[in-house]
Amino acid sequence: MVQDTPPPGDRIAKVLSRVGVASRREAERMIEAGRVAVNGAIIASPALNVSAQDKITVDGAPIGAPAPPRMWLYHKPTGLVTSERDEKGRDTVFANLPDDLPRVMSIGRLDINSEGLLLLTNDGALKRRLELPSTGWLRRYRVRINGAVSEDKLDQLREGITVEGIKYQPMTITFDKQQGANAWLTVSLREGKNREIRRAMEAIGVTVNRLIRVSYGPFQLGDLKAGRVEEIRQKVVKDQLGLRESTPPKPKPTRAKSFQSRSRGKKPTR
Repeated sequence: MVQDTPPPGDRIAKVLSRVGVASRREAERMIEAGRVAVNGAIIASPALNVSAQDKITVDGAPIGAPAPPRMWLYHKPTGLVTSERDEKGRDTVFANLPDDLPRVMSIGRLDINSEGLLLLTNDGALKRRLELPSTGWLRRYRVRINGAVSEDKLDQLREGITVEGIKYQPMTITFDKQQGANAWLTVSLREGKNREIRRAMEAIGVTVNRLIRVSYGPFQLGDLKAGRVEEIRQKVVKDQLGLRESTPPKPKPTRAKSFQSRSRGKKPTR
């Protein structure tokens, strides 16, 4: 029996994402809107594989070659939504990034009231890889709660807890100090469901009033100031992620500069 083999190449939306045109989902919407052509013909469906020999245009302009995977550290302030645009008109992370940054995507998210380390990348495949629970990267947070909490209560979270039908995996929690009406904890987890720490803390009777992500896998927030962006050196990206050397080989391992916020005259919210 002859078995069908998949056509060579990659899905068109994946290719558009790799070259920085748009996220894969947005690229699919662009295709459905008739904005993408392959070898001179407008396509109507993202169910198409393309190769390096195909000529792809978006709005009549040819796309560029895929850029090498790059990553940045961003210290997200509170008050920003981690999205390209917000239906409620709230200020977004991407509207506050520097002008000379290429098109980037966030690896994971931080909610509007959370702050700290947000990883950015220009590579859609890398984004998806690092967001998978199977990657197993530890995310560490400094968490301030209102009220006192016993070790017995924290043990519930260390063993794993189910809140409103959602099962949260065991967390690693260290009680750091009581500071008046508040207490500081260090919380580490390997998967980040929506508002996971806040909901888990509410389930044991305390409220989170500050949440700072201080590390994501091997990458640390360090002393990066709120609202600043710093590129991770290519050598570090390659070593930590097991990537092959990008072209050109042996990029100069200089420390990338930090950038000011794009919003003129506006200081990042702390």
